Parts: sequence; C-alpha cells; structure tokens
Amino acid sequence: MLKFDIHKTCTKTAARAGRIETDHGEILTPIFMPVGTVGSVKAVHMPELSDDIHAQIILGNTYHLYLRPGLDTLYKAGGLHKFNSWSGSILTDSGGYQVFSLAHRRKITEEGVTFRSHIDGSKHLFTPERVMDIERIIGADIIMAFDECCPGDADFHYAKKSLALTEDWLRRCVKRVNETDPHYGYHQSLFPIVQGCVYPELRTRAAEFVASLGAEGNAIGGLAVGEPTEKMYEMVELTNSILPKDKPRYLMGVGTPINLLENIARGVDMFDCIMPTRNGRNGQLFTSYGTINIRNAKWAQEFSPIDPEGTSFVDKQYSLAYLHHLIRADEILGLQIASIHNLAFYLRLVREAREHILAGDFSEWKDKMVRQLNNRL
Repeated sequence: MLKFDIHKTCTKTAARAGRIETDHGEILTPIFMPVGTVGSVKAVHMPELSDDIHAQIILGNTYHLYLRPGLDTLYKAGGLHKFNSWSGSILTDSGGYQVFSLAHRRKITEEGVTFRSHIDGSKHLFTPERVMDIERIIGADIIMAFDECCPGDADFHYAKKSLALTEDWLRRCVKRVNETDPHYGYHQSLFPIVQGCVYPELRTRAAEFVASLGAEGNAIGGLAVGEPTEKMYEMVELTNSILPKDKPRYLMGVGTPINLLENIARGVDMFDCIMPTRNGRNGQLFTSYGTINIRNAKWAQEFSPIDPEGTSFVDKQYSLAYLHHLIRADEILGLQIASIHNLAFYLRLVREAREHILAGDFSEWKDKMVRQLNNRL
C-alpha cells in the first residue's frame, strides 16, 4: 500500500509537509512532478531529472503511451520504469484530460470515449475498464481514474451531467482495479478525481463521493482549464475541506509558480504541469525574482548566471547572454538548458516551501515569494 505521513502542518494556512512512499521510493511533499507525456520529460535526460533537478516522481500519459510506443512494447519491456530507465515513482494520467483537450477528435457515450488518433486518424475506444487495463500494463505506481475533464466555462447543466458520468466511470474503475492484479510485482494505487467545474454544489458532491471510497490518495481535476484563477483557489479550498486529511491530495495540471504556492497554502501536496518545459522551450524562464523572456535583446550581453540562487548545474555554468544566443539561434541546447533550469526552479520552490512549513514561517515566506514571482524582469 502507498504510505503517507504528515510531518507538520502550517498554523496560519492549510499547508502541510509530508512523505509519500511507493514501492519505487520516497516522495517528500509538497512535490512537483515533471511531465513525461510519452515516456520522456522533453529535452531532459533521466540522470539530470534525478541528480540535478531532484525529481522524485514523474508523469506519463495513458492516451499517448497507448498510441506510441503501444502496449505490446511496454509490456515486453517490463513496464514504463524499465522502458525509460526511470527508477523513481511514476504517475499516469488516465487520458481524462484528452477528453477535454481533444474535444474535436472524440465522442463521449456512457460506455466511454472514442478517440480519433491525432497520429493516423484511427479510432480507439477508452472505457473505464480498458483504461485500468492500460495503466496496469504501463505499470505506474499511481494510476488515475478515467474521468471527463469538463471545460472551465461549462454551464451548470453540462457540468452536472459530466460529473454524473465521471462518478459512474469511477465506480467502474474501482471495480476493475479490485478484480485485477499488477503485472510487475509492485503495488499500484488508484487515485479518484474530484470534478464539478466551478460550481460549489457539484464540487461538494464530488468530494464527498470520492472521500467515501477510502482511496490511498485523491486528486482534484478540471481546474486551470479556462476558469478565473480565484475560482480555482475557491474550488481547491472547498474540496480540501472535505477530502480526507490523512491522504495525499493531487491538484492536476497546475500551474504557475504562484499557483503552486497558493495551492500549497490550501492543503495541496502534489502538482504537475507542462509549463516549466513548454514555456522554457519558448524562451520564458522562471527565477527567484520573477520571469524572464530570454529572447529579449536586453539579455544579449548579460553575463550573469541565469538565476544567482539556482541550484542546477545550468545555473552555475551558463550565462543569460549565452542562453539568449542559443534560443535566438534555435539551437537544441538552448531548449535543454531552459527546460532543466525551469524544472530545477519548480522543484527548488516546493522544497523551500516544505522547509518553511517545517520551520513554522511558511505563510510569511509565501507572501514574500508571491510578490517576487509577480515581477517581469
């Protein structure tokens, strides 16, 4: 079984420092999980992830891994851990986000979702049972239930109908996991997902249902998908007031560094987002003092480190001017340096949040950091 211990809770906020243990190791929370959609975190080697960025858990995506490299390859490899040589923990998103992001390529019924592949146009039916089987083959330590990620601007009628479908699918996911076994000799934990859009009535209902299942951990989905930021914070706060306090809470697909700090303050333990790598590849750097658009000419002769407080080797080895040159010249190395820097910053930010929770001054530190992170350098 997945283990979770809370080491300390902030007295002024709901922030908590804890520890998750899976069969692949220890995860100190709060934690940020780099996204490795198709089995790789873009532009980053596994040793860099573990040794320099200090990632403790990464993500894979069920929909994308199902299409490429495919289940036969993953099964013969012995699961994703052996296929991509990552020795730490892995979490797999069930494909529920693709129900939202690939709306033009899918059809939803009570049975499941039929996707038309973005690669070759072929059709594939994802049912809750099929998704659990796929996640068994991928072999992640934490597997997510199949759900519909409802748009953030959906009306109440659509959101209510969507939630009913998600709850029915969740029952089927739980049943399928209970009647099957892992393939590779280690435990897999199913996390249900709280949906309900921005409607307190629906979020309350969803959180109460999820809490009643007694899962090893729980997730909050359907946020950062078009709704106002304050609504996201409101829904997280409401949901976490209902979810069990002794189980880890995972906020899916969120977000900016400020989003992380504000949601840690609201009791979230786990995060993931493509932002550090995607934005890095497009020239946006996150630093302790604010964000940088490294493409701007002002950095062309700035020979100081990328982030003077950075702990990654790229922060110590390369200057802003050199990274500006690489990005402007479309050099692959520039994408790699920016990705490593941003991921290392995100992991350092949550480590520091943990340290300040343990020290008892998280609230004051968080407020100071939010002011700094709002800067555009």
